[in-house]
Amino acid sequence: MMLAQLMQDMQDPEMMREAQKMMNDPAFQARMKQLTDNPQFKEHMEKTTESMKDEEKMKEMEEKMKARVAEGQKELEAFKKKSAELEAQEARKKENAKKKKNQKPKTSSKKKGGAKKV
Repeated sequence: MMLAQLMQDMQDPEMMREAQKMMNDPAFQARMKQLTDNPQFKEHMEKTTESMKDEEKMKEMEEKMKARVAEGQKELEAFKKKSAELEAQEARKKENAKKKKNQKPKTSSKKKGGAKKV
């Protein structure tokens, strides 16, 4: 689901402007330099680059990613639908509570306390 959300966010111009601002921040750039200078990161990138040279592996990885994105999109849509339903339910509860609050209290002519003990 996170991958599908990322793909949607990348289509949002406002989100991309914010990402660009973040990437231009010197603190972010320093952190990225620190990360990319890490020997484990370099090793992982070399392995990834090497595996991308194999066309069969690339096709396999692409198919897996497409399947994950499609699955994530389904989950994301279900989540959004459920969220909308819950928000509507909460709004109805608040509206009902507001209506009850604005109603006049009912009065009865019955005496409280019941029968007296002798």
